[in-house]
Amino acid sequence: MNVLGFAYPDEAFFDLAHDMWCRPCGNGSMEVGVTAFGIHLSGDLYMCRPKRAGTVLAQGDTVAVAELSKSVVAIRTPVSGEIVEVNALLEDTPELVHRDPYGRGWLVRIAPSQWEADLARLVHGDALAAAATARMRLENP
Repeated sequence: MNVLGFAYPDEAFFDLAHDMWCRPCGNGSMEVGVTAFGIHLSGDLYMCRPKRAGTVLAQGDTVAVAELSKSVVAIRTPVSGEIVEVNALLEDTPELVHRDPYGRGWLVRIAPSQWEADLARLVHGDALAAAATARMRLENP
C-alpha cells in the first residue's frame, strides 16, 4: 500500500507512534524495522546499533540506537519478545535502513512473547491508510 507517497507493505504491522514495522518471517519470528516515513523524518543515518541477540524487550523498549546527522535517537520495538537475530549487514552498511527499509534494511528478528497484547497498538490492513495519513499530517499539517 502507498500512503501519501510512502510504502506500507500489506504483510507488515505498524506502530505508527514510533514509525516502526514488524512482519512474520514464517518461522515464528518477526522482522522489525523503521518505516519509510520514519526514515523520511530522521534524515541521514550514520550508524545503527541494534541490541544483541538474546535481549528480551517489551513493546516500546529501545531495540536499537541510531546516529543521525545532528542527534542520537532510540529506536523502539513494535513487538515484545526476545531478539533472535541481528541484521549483520548494518554493521558495515547502516544506510540499508534508508535505502531498503522493508528489505535488507531490517534491524532485528524477534521471537514474539505477547503478540495478542501487542496487536492492540499496531495498525494493519484496512485501518492503515487512514491512520498513516493522520500520523503524517501531525508532522506536516
